[in-house]
Amino acid sequence: MTPRTDLKKIYQAAIAAVDPEKAVHFCLHLEKDVLNLCSNQQTITAFDLSQIQRILVVGAGKATAPMARAIEDILGKKICAGCICVKYGHALPLSFIETIEAAHPLPDENAITGAQKIKKLLESATEKDLVISLISGGGSALLSLPPESVSLGDKQATTDLLIKSGAAIHEINAVRKHLSQVKGGNLAKAAYPAATLNLMVSDVVGDRLDVIASGPFAPDDSTFTQALGVLKKYKLIQKIPPAVLAYITAGAQGKIVETPDKKDRIFDRVTHLIIASNIHCLQAAKKQAEALGYSSLILSSAIEGDTKETADWHTQIAKEVLSSANPLPAPTCIITGGETTVRVKGKGKGGRNMEFALQAAPAIAGLKNILIASIGTDGSDGPTDAAGAVAHGFTLDNAAKLGLDITDYMKRNDAYPFFKALGDLVITGPTQTNVMDIRIILVS
Repeated sequence: MTPRTDLKKIYQAAIAAVDPEKAVHFCLHLEKDVLNLCSNQQTITAFDLSQIQRILVVGAGKATAPMARAIEDILGKKICAGCICVKYGHALPLSFIETIEAAHPLPDENAITGAQKIKKLLESATEKDLVISLISGGGSALLSLPPESVSLGDKQATTDLLIKSGAAIHEINAVRKHLSQVKGGNLAKAAYPAATLNLMVSDVVGDRLDVIASGPFAPDDSTFTQALGVLKKYKLIQKIPPAVLAYITAGAQGKIVETPDKKDRIFDRVTHLIIASNIHCLQAAKKQAEALGYSSLILSSAIEGDTKETADWHTQIAKEVLSSANPLPAPTCIITGGETTVRVKGKGKGGRNMEFALQAAPAIAGLKNILIASIGTDGSDGPTDAAGAVAHGFTLDNAAKLGLDITDYMKRNDAYPFFKALGDLVITGPTQTNVMDIRIILVS
């Protein structure tokens, strides 16, 4: 076995551990007419379906299709109607729930169509109905319905600027929620007074309910004023479309109703449960690494911040293992999770995981015992078909043989073609899950 082969086994085990279809089956059990919701193998609430008039299923996200398939397996014909929005290429055959495919990370017309259908379906719900919501990462883009004064193009431009600014996901979502008729608790508002069961696969640090897919069924503690502050912080006031600035400014001045917060009675009818998250993924990776003979350590599932800085300290840890056997002696596997941000300055092709590997490569050049990878658990790093990339002690030597200057690729944020030429891209295809990223350091 080689470290590269071991790496593949480790990240495959990690992704398998957060299979959303299995997670739904693990937490939901139907016994006659009673639907039991379980956590840690204990029932936390139950729904008497004999008292329910209609079951409506809605949702959005990269992991939502397999979640919906599990719901159909459990409830079958008991489902009255449903609609979910998933990323192009992520649909699965369903019998009772309509699927709409839309664009990610920038919303398109299909995202609006899906959001309109879901909102209309929820507005038909009564206190005798049960709504089952299936929310996962990517839902912010896939469930898009801007206010009437803001066009889809305006929202696309704003989202693109925010992503490229280096803003953290909770900052991006604070703006998204205040440019939406469905985010920030607005779908819970549409579904009220129906009882709602909100199942989530978390792709955010801290597993905050209001941040996952911009919290369509969760209370929103952000405000128009904070959204305006994000735009100012990242110097986007002069760059965003005038309609967006006008709408956010009007909200900050109290001229537009705020998103519902935790004091709103609508949330008394909502039950939330996170069924898969990044830490589950990392724990599975650790277990697999140990089975392969590596001493293993999870540093954190909550790594945020600048991708370059994150890559720098990961390489320093790898070097520390070689020089002092700290924090663990080789062979060792050190694992982190979370989601970093890239300040995009060039016009190249890539994503935060490939960028991480690109930044790490020079620091470990010549250190042949070190392998570092960063991988998106959804199988899609940025607008590419790669999940991430691998950097190792041979990366720069191999690049030089092909006439590739890594500095040029760094300037352009052009990690994808660099690692493609080297054969060091990680290609998984759509994984049907999404719990942020996993970074793996192997020191042999």
